[in-house]
Amino acid sequence: MATKAINKRVWADASRGAILPMASLLLIALMVVPMPAIMLDLGFISNIVISLAVLMVALNAARPLDFSAFPTVLLFATLLRLALNVASTRVVLVHGHEGEAAAGHVIEAFGSFLIGGNYAVGIFVFSILMIINLVVITKGAGRVSEVSARFTLDAMPGKQMAIDADLNAGLLTPDEAKVRRQEVATEADFYGSMDGASKFVKGDAVAGVLVLAVNILGGLVLGVLSHGLSIGDAAKNYVQLAIGDALVAQIPALLLSIAAASIVTRVNSPLDLSGQIGSQFGSAKAWTPVSAILGILGVVPGMPHIIILPAAALCGFVAWKLRGADALKKAEAALADKPAPAAPANPSQIGWDEVSDDAPLGLEIGYGLVALVDERKGAPLMARITGIRRQLSKELGFVVPMVRVRDNMNLSPNGYRITVGGVCLAEDECFAAELLALDSGDLVGTIPGRAVKDPTFGLDAVWIAPEKRSEAVVLGYTVVDPSTVIATHLNQLIATSAADLFGMDETQKLVDQLKETAPQLVSALTPAPLTLPQIAGVCRALLVEGVPLKDFRRIAEAMADAAAEGVEPIMLVENIRRRIGALIVQTLVPVRMPLPVVTLDGSLEALLTQAVRTGPNANHPIEPALAARIVAAIGEAAQPLLGEAKRFAIVTSPIARRALARLLRPHLAEAPVLSFLEIPDGKPVEVVAVVGGQQSQVGQRRDAEMVR
Repeated sequence: MATKAINKRVWADASRGAILPMASLLLIALMVVPMPAIMLDLGFISNIVISLAVLMVALNAARPLDFSAFPTVLLFATLLRLALNVASTRVVLVHGHEGEAAAGHVIEAFGSFLIGGNYAVGIFVFSILMIINLVVITKGAGRVSEVSARFTLDAMPGKQMAIDADLNAGLLTPDEAKVRRQEVATEADFYGSMDGASKFVKGDAVAGVLVLAVNILGGLVLGVLSHGLSIGDAAKNYVQLAIGDALVAQIPALLLSIAAASIVTRVNSPLDLSGQIGSQFGSAKAWTPVSAILGILGVVPGMPHIIILPAAALCGFVAWKLRGADALKKAEAALADKPAPAAPANPSQIGWDEVSDDAPLGLEIGYGLVALVDERKGAPLMARITGIRRQLSKELGFVVPMVRVRDNMNLSPNGYRITVGGVCLAEDECFAAELLALDSGDLVGTIPGRAVKDPTFGLDAVWIAPEKRSEAVVLGYTVVDPSTVIATHLNQLIATSAADLFGMDETQKLVDQLKETAPQLVSALTPAPLTLPQIAGVCRALLVEGVPLKDFRRIAEAMADAAAEGVEPIMLVENIRRRIGALIVQTLVPVRMPLPVVTLDGSLEALLTQAVRTGPNANHPIEPALAARIVAAIGEAAQPLLGEAKRFAIVTSPIARRALARLLRPHLAEAPVLSFLEIPDGKPVEVVAVVGGQQSQVGQRRDAEMVR
């Protein structure tokens, strides 16, 4: 039984796949092989059925892509109609002298019933239909198709970038992003095809005129010269058959033109065309004026009162019914939106929402800065914050949480405060109605204003009035708006506090995302040999030292390898760092550029190594006096590099790296501390300074590989 069902399904699929090739061969046969009148009747009826079906599908489509096969269907429907025209022309010219039924009953019916047997009337009717189809519908649909195709193709890169941004921000899953990309590509293909398909309709209309002219002229010539008919009899037979043939082809062409126009003029909506039009015309405010105007026209002397007044009454009845429906909808909406009655508050009870704040990131502003987050004024600060979150999410490798912005009456009017996990990390002032002019170091003059320090970088700055922007730029200042000042400060604090924003939930999301592409790696990593809290701890340790998690697969492989080798937990991060050294270095300098490094003298390196070996588990194994001298010396050596905003690294031995990094982090957070083993083989380095001892090599370039 199962085998029989499978064979039946295979046979059905094969038969369905053979329909289109067989139909194409049939179209060729209609153009070449003479057809009897009965076959023409069946062909014309099939043409009308197909045109009606295409029109109904187009009208019921909720959006243009729901009928994505329309351009191809339009092509084959046009070919069918042209093939029938060729076949009917042959029959009319060969057998037209036999009478009006020589080309079949369908052409006879259109030539006698629709135009009353008067071929002059038929010519005028056909001309009017041709003008409507060619000049109005086809031309308008072609223009709309052309504009839609152009705009769709122009907007395609922006849509793709928006999908990538939502995917990187975690707003879309990879499968959802794949579906969205496919929709964008299909939309571009559809409108591009419709732009070309509209030319089929226009060409078909022109071909109808030419076929009519050929049938009339050819029939008159053949009837008079070949069959001995008079000009009147020849005109009666051939012209009436030609008009019937033209009308029976032009009506399906008009239906397809309407279908094409309705498809390209549609906008995306959850409703079909009837529902969309009905919902937009279903307003009492539209029908009440119509009823009133018709009523006024109905009482004007000379007007057809019997027709206009009932129409006015009907429109008034429609408006009355729609007003009642609108009132019912508003009542239902108000009832649905009405909140449930709150229980009376008990003053003796305290809710958890009164004592907890679950926002990882917070921005509190004084009332003078509320305009920066006011939606009526464009909310420039909110747009900046959204851009910062998206960019940092890409750089750090996990989704930065939402920033809760709220006003705080305890702050000064122009004050703001940034908190991470409820801890205040920064507090400063910003003036919403002014601009901040930053001293770029190349000023040609000064500008008066409120002198301050830039909250992010500590540069000298001046708050100025907006009308002084041009003057400040000419003097060499870098001018930024208030929302940029706060957003830049927030960006710096989020980047330096990334480890505080990364927790168990973010770890689980990284693991789940990796599981989709590397399931075996995830199974070898967790829950054994590393648990989720251990993975989160390693990731936080990497973030503390400025190592992003965007290449989490490589980090996970290093975790699994280190854990499999039985590395002690305290050395797990150091072992992982050595394995992802190339990833760390590439965040500092491009691939082809040498890495600027500050190294330690051999004697100083030996002192650090001895201190770490003496207290391997101590948080700060370096003696305080020595630590102070190291910080001062490295700070002095790094100051020129920091002034030039040049990225560099401090390189030391693998044993001393962890202790030196912890020592320098509060003082030189911008300078990462690497071990010799973390620098990849073949990476050129440039020794810009050697700290300690009697020798000081500054600006010395070494392009050879660093010897491990």
